[in-house]
This record gives sequence, structure tokens and C-alpha cells, in this order.
Amino acid sequence: MENTILSHKQIQHKIKRISYQIYEANVEEKEIIIAGIDGVGLKLAKKIQSVLRKITDAEIVLCKVNMNKKNPLNSEVKTSISVSNYENKSIVLVDDVLNSGTTLIYGVHHFLKTPLKQLKTAVLVNRNHKKYPVKADYKGISLSTSLQEHVHVVLEGSNDRVFLD
Repeated sequence: MENTILSHKQIQHKIKRISYQIYEANVEEKEIIIAGIDGVGLKLAKKIQSVLRKITDAEIVLCKVNMNKKNPLNSEVKTSISVSNYENKSIVLVDDVLNSGTTLIYGVHHFLKTPLKQLKTAVLVNRNHKKYPVKADYKGISLSTSLQEHVHVVLEGSNDRVFLD
């Protein structure tokens, strides 16, 4: 049974709002790195990149972040762009859902090994079940859910949706 939380139209509004917040926090920047965690996080990052390109003249660089989400402790985090391309830059790390914080904290840890101008996080859904001290600087919606409930984010063109089961 699909319990819809956000419709396609609502998701588009959330992405636009998150993009404007990112722009406002980086209004003086000439380049902003949007680092999407591979999977739905990367799809969300691409949508944010698309909106940002319409509202700022800054170069919006997409960076794919690969990690083993099931076992991030014993796996290496890899990025599609080299360290020299994001050193001393403003980065926004993007994922679809902030649940326990495991994926985001390991992503943040990877980027903190390099001098940065600023590092922020963005998620479409913040579930408030944090295991680690990581927060979403930009979020589409915050949900209080039980641990048994699962949030699904589907980004498929005109059929984008977020639902709970």
C-alpha cells in the first residue's frame, strides 16, 4: 500500500526551494560543487544542478559520490572529480533521505579530509532517526516516522514521488 507523502509537483517545489537556499548561501561563489550520493541522491543532485544553472551564473559542477551504503565503514568513498577540483570550494552533499545519518556522515567525513570553503548537506526527506551527529542544512520535508516505516523516493521524470510503506 503506497502512502504518498510528496507528489511530483510538491517535489518540484521542494527542489526549487532547496536550490534557492543553496544559491543564497553561495551568492558570491563563482563555482558550487553539488555532490550527489550515487543512486537517488545523485538524481536529486542533478535536479538541483539544473535549477541552479537557471538562477545563477556560477559554474555548477556535479560530483558523483560512490560508497557502499550497507557497509560504509569498511569501504572507500570515491568521487567522480579529483580532490584538486573541489579543494577550497563550496560543496553541497546531496542524498534523498536522511535516516540514521550513516551515509551522510561518511560522505561528510570524506570531504573534510580536504580544505573547503564550506560544506553543507541537502536531503529531500529528513526522517529524524539520527544515529550520528549530522544534520541536513537544506531539506524538503521533515517526517517523524516509526523505525518500521520505510520512505521511498522515486525520481522518474514526470512520475516523481515520495511514499511511505
